[in-house]
Order: sequence, then C-alpha cells, then structure tokens
Amino acid sequence: MKSAWLFPGQGSQYPNFLNELPQHSIISDTLETASEIIKEPIEMLQTEEALISTRNVQLTMLTASVATARYFLSLGVSPQFVAGHSVGAFAAAVIANVLSFEEALLLVKKRGELMEELQDENYGMAVIVGLSENRLEEIVSGLYTDEYPVYVSNRNSPTQLTLSGHKRAMQKVIDEVDGKGASSAKMLKVTTPSHSPLFLPVQTVLKEELDSLELGRPSIPFIANRNARVLRRSKDIAQDLAESIALPVRWHDATTVLYEYGVRQFIEMPPGDVLKRLASSAFSEIHSYAVSKNGIDDCLYVEKNKGV
Repeated sequence: MKSAWLFPGQGSQYPNFLNELPQHSIISDTLETASEIIKEPIEMLQTEEALISTRNVQLTMLTASVATARYFLSLGVSPQFVAGHSVGAFAAAVIANVLSFEEALLLVKKRGELMEELQDENYGMAVIVGLSENRLEEIVSGLYTDEYPVYVSNRNSPTQLTLSGHKRAMQKVIDEVDGKGASSAKMLKVTTPSHSPLFLPVQTVLKEELDSLELGRPSIPFIANRNARVLRRSKDIAQDLAESIALPVRWHDATTVLYEYGVRQFIEMPPGDVLKRLASSAFSEIHSYAVSKNGIDDCLYVEKNKGV
C-alpha cells in the first residue's frame, strides 16, 4: 500500500503542542537545533500569547513536523509521496531532501516576518462551506473592488473554500451566501490574507532567497500547492514554495492526485488532524491517520505494515 505524509499549515497549531511530541533524542535534537538556528528557544514560541505571531506559528509548526517525520525515518519507515499545506510544504521539502532544516527554518522565518509586515487588522481570511468553487467565484467577482479586495484562496475540498482579503469585502460575501447554499460561512481568526495576490511582495523575496540556494535532488516525489502536480525536480519545488504564498492552495486536487497515484494511506504529521479529516471525507476507502489524534505508536504501526 502506498502512503503519503502530510504536513499541516497554519491554523492547526494550539498552545504548547511541542510538549506533546514523543520523548526521543531525534526529536529533542531537532528542537535544540531549531533554537540554535533562530537564536531563541523554540519552546518559548508555542505559548498562547506567542502564537498570536504568524512568524512563531510557522516556525514551531515546521519544527514539530520535521522532528516527527525524522523520528519515523529513523525507524526505517518512509512514504512514497510528501505533501504540505501552505507552510507545511517547507517541512515536506526538508523530508524530501530538497532543503536542509536550517535553510527551511530561515526561509520560513523570513516568510513569517514579511507576512507580519504586510499584516493589517482590516485583512484576514474566511471559510465558506457548502458552495461550489464556480458559484463562490461568481459571487466574489461581483463584490470585489480595488479598495476592498477579496479572493477565493484555498480549495480544501469541493465545498470547503477559503477567502482572503479585506474584512469588509469578506463580510459582504458571507452575507451574500448565508442562506443561499452555504452551510457555514464565517471569519477565521487570521490576520494575514494568505494565498492571494496581496502577498506578491512576499513571493518575490522568497523566490530570490530560494534562487540563491543549492537545492538537493528530491528523494521523494513532492505534491505542489499551486497546481497539485507531482514534482520530481528541485527547481520546480522551489518555484512552488515561492509562488504558493500568493496563489490558492489546491489541496483537494493534491490529495486527489495522490489517490490517483495509488496512495491509500495518509499520515499527518503534528500538529492537528485537519488534513487527516479532509482526506477521510474525500475518499471513503482510504486509511487516514494523524499523529496528534491517533498517537505516534499507532501511526508508526500502520506505516510500517502499510496494510499488510
């Protein structure tokens, strides 16, 4: 049975999630290395107050995912594919040996800081459940203005879509879809309009940073965020890492591609279980697990046996 390891994006974090990682030298060494690279204790960035910062969220999530995946690899288990949602793609690139952990940490640190510089309390994200992508696109295009921009951003499932943009415009969309097909429409507690053209300046800097690195040849096929293609060349993965911050994450398409390639087992690295639940809802016959939900031992067991 083919498996894919999934690496979550911002929104899956919760206070002190690093403390729940397995007690193992590989994991503690990874946390210590992260602290040395960013020159501050990584554990101090996981408090409820610290996680208000986009930068801190992304650094701690990257570290948790890489540490856990390294533990899996040390025990002789590995996936046939890797895929990461938004910032999770950097963890996937580390495990695929395209980026070193240090390179990924410094890139994510810069990414988070640039996003915070562009943050404005008037901007953020919202989630719409129950409408098709085409229908939501029609509504959004009718309400978009240059003064109050709004975009359809992440495509998490056929009927779970996110908006990014000005809160006034997003509220208009929410009011428009309420009672007209959407089963849920609400603002998210996010102050960054991620995966929209509003973050093109971040994309430009990330591209320059990635172009300056000597990337490794991927040892595991990587699924792109922006077009859900299977990437096997480092330059293509670098392009996806840079460009996806200003483009929608086509996550449902990515998991569909994995399914079409024969993946029937999905393992989500910490924190959270959002990607596990999305995979389970999309494909009834797959096996989907999350380390944070199912526990490290159960996830290791199913990954070692892969359906045997």
